[in-house]
Amino acid sequence: MSDRPSRQPAASLPRPPLDVVQQWFQAVVTHPAGVAAGAASPAAQRLVRLDRGALEQLVRRSRRLTAEQRLEIYANAYYARLLECLRDTFPVLAQVLGAEVFDSFAFDYLQRYPSRSYTLYRLAESFPRFLDETRPDQQPGPGAAGAAGAAWPDFLIDLATLELAIAEVFDGPGAEGEPLLAPADLLARQAGGDFAATRLAPVPCLRLLRFRYPVNAFFSSAMAMRTRRLASSPELLDSPATSEAASAGTGAAAADLPIPDPGEEHIALSRTDYVVRRYSLTPFESTVLAALVAGATVGEAIASAAAASELPDDELAAQLDAAFRRWTVAGFFRAAAVP
Repeated sequence: MSDRPSRQPAASLPRPPLDVVQQWFQAVVTHPAGVAAGAASPAAQRLVRLDRGALEQLVRRSRRLTAEQRLEIYANAYYARLLECLRDTFPVLAQVLGAEVFDSFAFDYLQRYPSRSYTLYRLAESFPRFLDETRPDQQPGPGAAGAAGAAWPDFLIDLATLELAIAEVFDGPGAEGEPLLAPADLLARQAGGDFAATRLAPVPCLRLLRFRYPVNAFFSSAMAMRTRRLASSPELLDSPATSEAASAGTGAAAADLPIPDPGEEHIALSRTDYVVRRYSLTPFESTVLAALVAGATVGEAIASAAAASELPDDELAAQLDAAFRRWTVAGFFRAAAVP
């Protein structure tokens, strides 16, 4: 009879508490190098110490699959879902880059900025920052040419910033169902003589953005081409994978568009009736609106913007008159008050 201690059957091993098993499962299936590397990682070993190849001490095999193969199903599904969410947030960017390149960037992003929230709403919030942090130095990107090629990363970062902002405005707080400031309200204040001292309260979904490239115009062109493609190929909308078909239509459009030359662009984003709308701004309008959002009075905002502008006073006045009408019609402000 041998002196060696007999190996205890796996079924009789003491099992860790459920919360520990859940944390271990997360550490294993979210590991970028796969289940085997995840089980051997310090994060997993601190929770449940298993010998190499001993996964079945904790996870049962099935008739056809080993414990590792069963866990790999969850690991693959985990990353597939996160990549799908990123493609949904950045549909035009994904197709400008191409599926393979975008997924490579997205997978690397998930390693540097892993999902830490119970909701996928925040999954993409650092993606433009990641593109900036990992940009190649003076290296042209795929399909880049001429002036656009040298600064290809700038265009990608701007496009990602726009698409992320659209997603955040769509999912964030809005002013649906609330009374908003109307053009007549501003006219009454102008007539009353206290317009310059007025402070305007913006709606929570108002976002102001400035870009180095005309990415809003590029995005509009890509979406317009997508609409035409879907109109000419309605079978895409009838596809069982409707979102994938629609994304493919957007991507084909984006891939057909030339990368624009650099050019400063100012836009405002807001949401009305749960639809995100984009508004082009002149540099002067952008400066005034930014000051108003920051809490300046109308007079202070106009004075600071006018001091930095080279436009003649009559042209500035015409711009302001038209701009305030557009902003109130678009529902940029909730209220107006004089301190």
